[in-house]
Amino acid sequence: MSLNTPPAAYTPPLGRVTITDVARIAGVSVSTVSKVVNGRDGIAAATAEHVLGVVNDLGYETSIVASSLRRSHTGVIGVLVADFEPYSTELLKGISNAAEGTGYELLAYAGGNDGKRTDWERRSLSRLGGTLIDGAVVVAPTASMASGTGIPVVAIDPHSGAESVPTVDGDNVGGARAATELLVGLGHRRIAYLGGRDGLESSRLRHAGYLQALEAAGIPADAKLDRVGGYRADLSDAPAHELLRLPTGERPTAVFAANDLSALHVMEVARELGLRIPQDLSVVGFDDIPESTRSTPPLTTVTQPLQQMGAEALRILLALLAGSPVEEQHRRLPASLTVRESVARPGGEPL
Repeated sequence: MSLNTPPAAYTPPLGRVTITDVARIAGVSVSTVSKVVNGRDGIAAATAEHVLGVVNDLGYETSIVASSLRRSHTGVIGVLVADFEPYSTELLKGISNAAEGTGYELLAYAGGNDGKRTDWERRSLSRLGGTLIDGAVVVAPTASMASGTGIPVVAIDPHSGAESVPTVDGDNVGGARAATELLVGLGHRRIAYLGGRDGLESSRLRHAGYLQALEAAGIPADAKLDRVGGYRADLSDAPAHELLRLPTGERPTAVFAANDLSALHVMEVARELGLRIPQDLSVVGFDDIPESTRSTPPLTTVTQPLQQMGAEALRILLALLAGSPVEEQHRRLPASLTVRESVARPGGEPL
């Protein structure tokens, strides 16, 4: 049998193609196939070309785990998120764009879908680190990444704020202050706040920015207008109903929600209760996810450069993997205010 002629009884293998399948169909030994796919010397050029042709025809791929054990690296970077929602998806886009041409592949992994919303990142890193991924970008980790990860890690919007691993976040205080100042400038005095997840640093900072803007305007903070929405639409439902069902004179004329998902749900609740936006209620969010432009009316929001944040996190991780120094351990990117049609002066007077 020549190198270019497959066995007469050749039948394409079913399921995952193994190195044994390649060796049998190519008519060579398993060790020869192993040397060819791993780029080792000692194999004739014609034989190597033939084996690679069979590899391509069959779609054979070496095991990442097995390769990593031999070479002590995988060529794969993990992107760990609690779940895939608009915020993490935008970060993933930036990470993916920045990974092009680096030689690394990405593995996106949702670790918080087992019902355990805390410490999911440690469980995920334990499963993936060292055998499947060389390093990880972890989005909004709930636990400290300071030790015990075993691989280089960069955290985006960490639960506890800056720590010993490099971090990337946005200007939470400045963005929240700008959002509240917009509403104050329009003449609103009863401005409700629908906060994020308890204990999360970004939530604390956004709340601080809201309170700073009220204080600067001489508006007393009202505990009845200060609620927690958990950064999720389902968790925002009850507090949104409570706020918008307050008696006339106590009900807010504007709501600043700590993220867009919560803000968009506030708008749904307002419509359910017969309130018009922005005539009866102004709403501002935070993040500027794509859904904010598609709402009715389009949502005014604090724009975080989410894709840029993801790209920056990847660049820092690549430097760590290369053993290069990281001069700025904690990167904070600026936020800006994007004004759309969900805000007006009290009573609905246009801007």
